[in-house]
Amino acid sequence: MGDENNTNLDREEYAIILDFLPNGYPFDNTPSYLKKPIAQAIGTRNFVLLELIPKKEAFLQPMQEVYIGMGKREEIHHVTGITAYEKLTATAKAELVYVIQNLVKKKEQQFIEFINKARSLTTRMHSLELLPGLGKKRMWELIEERENEPFKSFEDIKKRVKQMPDIVEMFTKRIIEEFSNDEQKHRLFVKIRREPSQSQQRRH
Repeated sequence: MGDENNTNLDREEYAIILDFLPNGYPFDNTPSYLKKPIAQAIGTRNFVLLELIPKKEAFLQPMQEVYIGMGKREEIHHVTGITAYEKLTATAKAELVYVIQNLVKKKEQQFIEFINKARSLTTRMHSLELLPGLGKKRMWELIEERENEPFKSFEDIKKRVKQMPDIVEMFTKRIIEEFSNDEQKHRLFVKIRREPSQSQQRRH
């Protein structure tokens, strides 16, 4: 799938559809009879925004999970590559919020581990400070509590840290910020950002 040299992309086995464009992009000047259907999606493992080419006659729905690994694919012909947040359609951007919320819930232990192990980025900034709505007071409460005993779940955090903001919403907002802001100096969750390459190998 895609560029075989991109090991991060290779590790993506499944993706969630954000938008399906059966007639391709509306701004594409390619003659209509040459246009191919396109799907925009997000990889479930690395939070990678992807552009997919569905198989002929495949009809995809937002929120649908599709297999994009190296085995037999039912709906996807090939992966064009990684795409940018700015290239997402309005529908894809709206669906992205709900998809990330669901992924954060499914990956709860991954985010719990982040809270338990997060460290300072500089002498003046801790990585926990980058989480929207947390604030320094709550950050220090998290640090003190995790030193007493590592957190086990989102519910555990809510019980032990008073007035904790909605944890799923907090992580969702941070991930969206990392997608949408090119000026982000520190990327906690969205590590990969690259435009699709014409030279990427396609799997037929």
